[in-house]
Amino acid sequence: MEYQYPFDLDWSTEEVIDVVAFFQGIEKAYEKGISREDLMAVYKRFKEIVPGKAEEKKIFKEFQESSGYSSYHVIKEMKKSESNSHIKMN
Repeated sequence: MEYQYPFDLDWSTEEVIDVVAFFQGIEKAYEKGISREDLMAVYKRFKEIVPGKAEEKKIFKEFQESSGYSSYHVIKEMKKSESNSHIKMN
C-alpha cells in the first residue's frame, strides 16, 4: 500500500521514527498479527509522544483515512486481551 504516516513537524527525528513504528504495529495487527507485548511497547512510546486524547484521535483518524486501518480498534482489542496473546484483526 502507498500512503503516508501522520506526524507533527515539531517532533524530533526519533519521535517520528517511533510513531511510524507504532503505525507499523497497527499494520501488522491487520496483516499477520502482532504480540500483545510488542504492540503495548510501541503504544506506550506513542503515548509519550502524543499524550493528549484529542491529538491521538486526530492522528488515528488521519492514519485510518490514509490506510484503511483503525488504530482505535486495534488498541481496544489490545486492552481487553490477555497477557501473552496475539492480536490479529479481521
